[in-house]
Amino acid sequence: MYQCVICKHQTSLTAGTVMHRSRTPLLFWFWTIYLISTDKRGISTLGLSKKLGLSYWKAWTMVHKIRRAMGDRDSTYQLAGIVEIDDAFFGTSLKEKSKRSKRGRSTSKTAVLVEVSLHDNAVGFAKMTVVGSKVDSETIAQVIKADIKEDQTVKTDGLPAYTVISKIGHTHQQEIVKGKNAHEVLKWTHMLISNAKSFLLGTFHRMGKKHLQSYLDEFYYRFNRRKWESQLFDRLITACTISRAICFAELTQ
Repeated sequence: MYQCVICKHQTSLTAGTVMHRSRTPLLFWFWTIYLISTDKRGISTLGLSKKLGLSYWKAWTMVHKIRRAMGDRDSTYQLAGIVEIDDAFFGTSLKEKSKRSKRGRSTSKTAVLVEVSLHDNAVGFAKMTVVGSKVDSETIAQVIKADIKEDQTVKTDGLPAYTVISKIGHTHQQEIVKGKNAHEVLKWTHMLISNAKSFLLGTFHRMGKKHLQSYLDEFYYRFNRRKWESQLFDRLITACTISRAICFAELTQ
């Protein structure tokens, strides 16, 4: 606890960070950040709770706050150069209640927009954004305006909704792809989609649809720093300390 010598205002070292008002000792936070940053497979909440001897919900809260910090950090960057964009549908393993469906019935798969920047044919940064049950031109425009710098070259397949790209100030290279050719035209987005699905299915066996974005945030945060693996722990500590405070209610809404 720190206190101002003039106004006597008191504040905690963790105030305004993802650890704001947490009663969990900092040692557990640091261990969690270390485990998340160093294991490419990720770590499940159940596995973390057993490893650290914490309750399931304490472990769940820490992990999701850290993932939110990962997403916040990467939201400050925009993609540039040649950007491949493709959409993919991700399934989740939990049945969720819906006003339009009977209780317990599985919901449909969730659409995700995947973007990968290329520089001299080398992969740069990537972003993955959950967009709901379908991909339309309005959603594509919103995501691209947030994620990609102005006046870039964007490569996509022949989905009609992608025609909006040229209307919002980008050079659009659209190619109709069929069968195996799709993996050649949009090679890097397909690689990222495949790796993301393997990551989710291999480690996280029970996943709610509303938390899919946070799992993807973790995946592509680590992917974007693949060249700095030895610095991942320090970088994630920084992301967690500069991220805003996140309350439990925010995570469960």
